[in-house]
Amino acid sequence: MNALIPERTKKNSLLREWNGPLTQDLVLNPGGFGLGKVPGRLQPTNTVDSVCGFCATGCSLRVHLKDGEGVNLSANPSYPVNIGMACPKGWEALRVLDAPDRATTPLLKDASGKLQAVSWETAASTFAAKFKEIQQKHGPDSLAWLGTGQITNEEFAFLGALGKFGMGIRHGDGNTRQCMATAVAAYKQSFGFDAPPYSYQDFEDSDVLVFVGANPCIAHPIMWQRVMRNPHNPEIIVVDPRRTETANSATQHYAIAPKSDLSLFYGIARELIERGQVKRDFVEQHTEGFEEFETFVQDYTLEKVSEESGLSIAEIERFVESIAAGKRVSIWWTMGVNQSYEGVRLAQSLINICLMTGNIGRPGTGANSITGQCNAMGSRLFSNTSSLLGGHDFLQDEHREKVAGILKIDVSKIPNENCWAYDQIVQGVEDGRIKGLWIIATNSAHSWIGQGRFREAVEKLEFLVVQDMYHSTETAQLADLVLPAAGWGEKEGTFINSERRIGRTRKVHKAPGQALSDFNIFRILANYWGCSDLFKDWRSPESVFKILTRITEGRPCDISGIDGYDLLVEKRGIQWPYRSEKMDGETHRSLFSDGVFYRKNGRAKFVFDHPKPLPEPVCSDYPYVLLTGRGTSAQWHTQTRTSKSDVLRKLYPKDAYVEVNVDDAKALGVSSGDCVVVSSRRGTVKAKAFVTPTVQAGQLFMSMHYAETNYLTKPDFDPYSRQPSYKHCAVRLSLPDSAAVQ
Repeated sequence: MNALIPERTKKNSLLREWNGPLTQDLVLNPGGFGLGKVPGRLQPTNTVDSVCGFCATGCSLRVHLKDGEGVNLSANPSYPVNIGMACPKGWEALRVLDAPDRATTPLLKDASGKLQAVSWETAASTFAAKFKEIQQKHGPDSLAWLGTGQITNEEFAFLGALGKFGMGIRHGDGNTRQCMATAVAAYKQSFGFDAPPYSYQDFEDSDVLVFVGANPCIAHPIMWQRVMRNPHNPEIIVVDPRRTETANSATQHYAIAPKSDLSLFYGIARELIERGQVKRDFVEQHTEGFEEFETFVQDYTLEKVSEESGLSIAEIERFVESIAAGKRVSIWWTMGVNQSYEGVRLAQSLINICLMTGNIGRPGTGANSITGQCNAMGSRLFSNTSSLLGGHDFLQDEHREKVAGILKIDVSKIPNENCWAYDQIVQGVEDGRIKGLWIIATNSAHSWIGQGRFREAVEKLEFLVVQDMYHSTETAQLADLVLPAAGWGEKEGTFINSERRIGRTRKVHKAPGQALSDFNIFRILANYWGCSDLFKDWRSPESVFKILTRITEGRPCDISGIDGYDLLVEKRGIQWPYRSEKMDGETHRSLFSDGVFYRKNGRAKFVFDHPKPLPEPVCSDYPYVLLTGRGTSAQWHTQTRTSKSDVLRKLYPKDAYVEVNVDDAKALGVSSGDCVVVSSRRGTVKAKAFVTPTVQAGQLFMSMHYAETNYLTKPDFDPYSRQPSYKHCAVRLSLPDSAAVQ
């Protein structure tokens, strides 16, 4: 293809090719799966199965078709993830595609500052001209991109390769930095690779399940249903400052003081050692660093931990006894651990307990991070951000040479250094070092921590490009150029769920107007940039998937045994690694059953450090701790999609709210439904009060789904993962007055 495509007829022909006939590869078969491929002709079909595009549970939805287009959904009863179940978001996944605020044509800001509809030719040529001008004027560090956990593996790979190898954009990161970076860093340091070790079958096989900073009852409802299917009458232990929906259903709930969890788990480790609960043979044969860890935790006595956590000694002892009595103990965590200024060490305190007690590599065990977004796992492996494609290392020459050889590019095009993380990119924008920013499928102007600073920073950019399904997002409204993207259900590709299962997502709906899949937007931009020759073999998502399988060969995430999409459908998803049917053919597989880890010596490592002081403790001016998290199972992140469903909107509050303890509300004269003001050192917002005993006195809770919340949060970051600490900051609560609010 030519780098520029000026002729209208050629351009229209390409757009037809890239938007494509709907579901052209679906044919009816007795199993209900679309296995065949008859290009260019719509086939009669009743249903096709597609992995959901909301959370990382990775449910399979059966899409019911009429005239080839998806008109309804049901849960796939034969898929090993959800076994016929779906949450409210999944049921409504098709409805959000027809929203009136879909981006249907490229939009370019005119001289008056208004976004106006333009052609793809104008949009792509402007993108290339503006970014090249910035790059030539300000140097290689002047451009960056911020991606997502919501696009397919094939699109991640295309974005990362196009940005770094094609356009020479050195810095790129994704919003998965906000949710999973801590788990990534913890696993890499402890195990040698980013490797969540579990299978969802472990929810049903454990006799003790510990949930730390996790509320799967609403955040991952289908996972919680798997817990409810557990036949072993398990102990379900929840560690969370709030009495969440999950805590209400638990057999034990420990409402610790916020951010006292690292001390707590060091204390639990000490007590397990004192009680002789260390599996010495396993520790000696498969780990390193335990002797130092054993000495380290001696400082964390029951008395010290009780004082710091707010739990009684009796409560801590009961917690320890439950772990000691369990034969198959699994520990699960999500954002309450990850989104912390010391989250990596906290995650490793959980890993350490599993290692020392031998609760890893067996059914029903494991130190298990639950992933957030539908393809955050794919982002971790294929986005070319925190690691080189396929879990390789930018810093290792042999890795760069391997990837360059498979991609048929000069190795000099692959950077030999790591790029900036999300917070460093934002800081670069704020400092004026980054002048051009490309944001793909994420709503940073809502979700990034310390929102006021972010919005002020992007005003300094010379050119902001936003690529999204909707033109109405807070971020798109700040853009100089909006590129209209297809969403879930409007494109082909693969996702990787929390348990490392790769599943196929299908095109069952035509994208509106001129909106294109992110994959085809990248193809267009490669043409206009003049680097399309690098991607001549990247003809379709499946062709890229086959390239990725070759890139992973020999890595812990090896999927070289998957020869294409058909096998994914036939196997109902495949967990990595999958080198061959003979080696990796089981439906449910956990890692480390052989006790061999991914570090060079094959041993897992005990990693630990003393807790650090709170970055922002409460004081007389800001006497409340603000906690944040998921609101309801009907909401997703910044509500970009879920707010488009009439059904889902009825299942959650329309406006921002703040949960207030009963005693605190009484002291302030506040009742449920009252308008209140929440202030931090970074902003002041209004919200409706919800008075409830589920939050402790001196604590408040606000849902992450409302833009108001992140005007309050404080930008602190874990030093190892660069993940933001959303879960704790100091705030004030008052009744409305003349204070300025957002």
